[in-house]
Amino acid sequence: MLRSIAVIAIPDLAPFEFGVLAEVFGIDRSEHGGPTFDFHVVTADPGVVAMKNGLGLVVSEGLEAAAHADLVAVPAFGSSETEIDPRVVETLRAAERRGAWVLSVCSGAFALAAAGLLDGRRSTTHWMHADDLARVCPGTEVDPDVLFVEDRRVITGAGTAAGIDACLHLVRQELGAAAANVIARRMVVPPQRDGGQAQFIQSPPEHERVSSLAAVTSWMVDNLAEDQPVSVLARRALMSERTFARRFRAELGATPAAWLNRQRLIRAQQLLEQSDLGLERIAEESGFGSASVMRHHFVRTLKTTPNAYRRAFSCLDDEALLTV
Repeated sequence: MLRSIAVIAIPDLAPFEFGVLAEVFGIDRSEHGGPTFDFHVVTADPGVVAMKNGLGLVVSEGLEAAAHADLVAVPAFGSSETEIDPRVVETLRAAERRGAWVLSVCSGAFALAAAGLLDGRRSTTHWMHADDLARVCPGTEVDPDVLFVEDRRVITGAGTAAGIDACLHLVRQELGAAAANVIARRMVVPPQRDGGQAQFIQSPPEHERVSSLAAVTSWMVDNLAEDQPVSVLARRALMSERTFARRFRAELGATPAAWLNRQRLIRAQQLLEQSDLGLERIAEESGFGSASVMRHHFVRTLKTTPNAYRRAFSCLDDEALLTV
């Protein structure tokens, strides 16, 4: 269970990426039904840690405070040339050895690389740093086109706002969709961006913007149980199928089918957490059609089954679950 968080502050720390971790994990959201974490900021030498833009962060805790954390996270800092303190390297290695989650945002991936945690794993970072990461860590497969990568309890997030997606993904993995949604609502960000979405989403030129896709995507979410071929969606958007598919990918970073499948998974997760509906009914309401199809998508994407997900995250008591 995700309870204790330790964020490692490395000199030349990036304020935004640090703020992402503090915003997701450092705020008590129990009043709104959200999670509360035991949040620590740690550094090799407690005191003032230099940040970018001439700022400074006062950190009172040393790396020993990360010894039992469920998550050890590293925000962006410096560059690929920054030398990582050996004590930070050992803290990251110890976290992996004991089975804790390790997460980086943007150039924080270089600290994970220095600790050897990316060897034999897939990873990502900001697209501007992808070539440098591949150079300094040839043992990792760097994917420069995605928002985040999870590989055996090590999560690497891409630049800036993609760190939010990586953090919410972890919250969803450990605490369920409802917890991630509470945090996302408070942060006024979408809770559903998938890791495979493109880092760089190109909006169409002004002269091509016939209409926004917002109305179409809203209809898609409101009608998950409906069959939604591109031909139907394109008609609703008043576009040709080819133009619609290209525009959807450009604006949302995913194909219509992949985006829709993610919305159906999120709806199924919510129903498994908050209702006592049977699996067949949930599959119908979320648009999968049958429990077997829903199970296939859960296993492929979430690495678990609907029943196991419900046991882990259901808001119902055990007696109610036995009747489902």
